[in-house]
Amino acid sequence: MKDTILPELRLKKNEERRLRAGHLWVYSNEVDTAATPLKSLQAGQQVKVCDQRGNTLGFACVNPNTLICARLYSFGRHPQLDAGLIRARLALALAWRAEYFDASCYRWVYGESDGLPGLVVDRYFDVLVVQITSAGMELLKDSILDALTGLVKARVVLLKNDTPARELEGLASYTETAVGALPDTIDVVENQARFEVPLAKGQKTGWYYDHRLNRQRLSTYAKDKRILDVFSYVGAWGIQALSAGAKSLLCVDASNTFLDVALQNAKQNRYADAIETQAGDAFEVLKQLQTENRRFDIVILDPPAFIKRRKDIREGSQAYQRINRLAMKLLEPGGLLVSASCSHHLSAGQLESEIRKAAMKNRQPLQIIEQGHQGPDHPIHPAMPETEYLKAFFCRLLPGY
Repeated sequence: MKDTILPELRLKKNEERRLRAGHLWVYSNEVDTAATPLKSLQAGQQVKVCDQRGNTLGFACVNPNTLICARLYSFGRHPQLDAGLIRARLALALAWRAEYFDASCYRWVYGESDGLPGLVVDRYFDVLVVQITSAGMELLKDSILDALTGLVKARVVLLKNDTPARELEGLASYTETAVGALPDTIDVVENQARFEVPLAKGQKTGWYYDHRLNRQRLSTYAKDKRILDVFSYVGAWGIQALSAGAKSLLCVDASNTFLDVALQNAKQNRYADAIETQAGDAFEVLKQLQTENRRFDIVILDPPAFIKRRKDIREGSQAYQRINRLAMKLLEPGGLLVSASCSHHLSAGQLESEIRKAAMKNRQPLQIIEQGHQGPDHPIHPAMPETEYLKAFFCRLLPGY
């Protein structure tokens, strides 16, 4: 397909500046709807994006029904996102991960950062989990699956298309096994620890690869320590701490099902005698542990996003402060708090501020000794702050003074 026959998406005057800086999204209020009848375009259709004068800025998949009405896949060299380009970009992303990681367990594709907006692929050896979040990628689903299975020998490919982002794109929510028969659990190896993860019934794509290096960093502090892992899911943080020599582990999560998996994972790694679990609301469990006068050497806070939308910033920020206050009260002097957030709308500076406020209100001075980020299989697009979301602070609690 030649670029001359693509429909044109023309922008208003001066609305191209962000794209010329490298950003990949076009918002509907930036489109000159007099020159481009936006609503006449089909969701997922490929278009040529132009400035007000008609100069080509790039090529994108469009969705006229959403605020983000176009997602660029090329700034000019590739007019069409076709099977060949999809395969080339998947191969490029795979080559980097295969070179960097010892085990074939990683996020293979991270959307815009890998040149494939609206696509996420996680790899668990010969099991692939695919998540499509844009109308453009949904139309290309067959080409994506063909390219994935052509590049690796996949025993199972799961389409886990149940994220709320699909609703914004006008896409149906579904989970479907595209290749093979889906097992109840799959194997993951991370930092030399082995885990079994529930895939179909697990959270998101099954595992949170983004914290891999932060969990590795924690291991340097874990020897002989008593660990409290809050929002533990299936025990990734705590069990890796046990592997590094921690004395004991308490996992707290709202789900008994996931805590049972954590127990199995501890058993698989030969730490069944070192782990206990407690199900319940994290805020209430931490209050209960304080009442029981429990104390820990390391407390890990890795909550779900308290701020999912911009309008949630005030309430979510207060939630981060409250959970950090509760966690600090359970730490021994000199203990370590690992406080993380996956909320894109909360910057690292804002999380640091909430941790500081929590310490001041508790009258517990602390030091920030390290700061962690998302791992290299979640690369940040330098023109898109939206691709940077994960932050973690390693904080040492000091005696009161």
